Amino acid sequence: MRSMTGCGRSQQREGAWEVTVELKAVNHRFLDIACRLPRSLSFLEETVRKALSARLRRGHVDVFVTVARTDASDRQVQVDEALAAAYRDAAERLAEVLGRFQRLDLAQLMTMEGVVTVTESDMDEEAVSAACRRAMDEAIHQLCAMREREGESLRADLTVHLDASAALREKILLRAPGVVEDYRARLQQRLAQLGAEDVEPQRVAQEVAIMADRCAIDEELSRLESHIGQLRVYLDAQGETGKKMDFLIQEMNREANTIGSKASDAQIAQLVVDLKSEIEKLREQVQNVE
Repeated sequence: MRSMTGCGRSQQREGAWEVTVELKAVNHRFLDIACRLPRSLSFLEETVRKALSARLRRGHVDVFVTVARTDASDRQVQVDEALAAAYRDAAERLAEVLGRFQRLDLAQLMTMEGVVTVTESDMDEEAVSAACRRAMDEAIHQLCAMREREGESLRADLTVHLDASAALREKILLRAPGVVEDYRARLQQRLAQLGAEDVEPQRVAQEVAIMADRCAIDEELSRLESHIGQLRVYLDAQGETGKKMDFLIQEMNREANTIGSKASDAQIAQLVVDLKSEIEKLREQVQNVE
């Protein structure tokens, strides 16, 4: 079992280029990849998506990629001398108009927009792509390792709630026969209070049988036991199990609702409330299972 939550980071070099990849994943119904790439790195998107699709099945994954050049030797500084002179002349004309003369020094001129431009050689896409592939492999490995650790915690928590659900089911199972007997006792008591002592026993038995049929929950309890057993199997299964577990939990909730509506018993009603609480906890946790 693996969680859908995790993160991974890797930094790899190829020649004069250094690529950093960061992955952050949370739960999602399907595999949803959001590439946070600047336009200059758009050629890496296919590499990123292919690597993630090969290893992950579900989850929303944010991908952050940055590229830096480690060798600055190819950087060039260009100075627009004509523009610098124009800035200087404009400053001198403005000084004459305002009557305040102050010459622009060299440091100020170099900070004016467009005067100094730093350019780099074209990006080596082949080298950057190679570094990106290695960085993606390492980052995904870290992400999967974290998701597996989170999955172990999920398994432990789900087991606790499954055990609690199974215990509540057993209590309902033990209480169910008493519902009919309690109804028989109340019916006979009410007849005695009304002075209807001459009611035929067969008529009483028929009324009790109708009540027993109306509040029978054997099938619901049997299906509930089956669902719990199947969920335990999925706890130790490999691959994508989250959707299957979510479906079973919906069925468990359906059976619990039916039991509550049919039982007509205060004790069972309280047990169903507790059972639905455990089922809701299961549902919340399963949302993060891959």
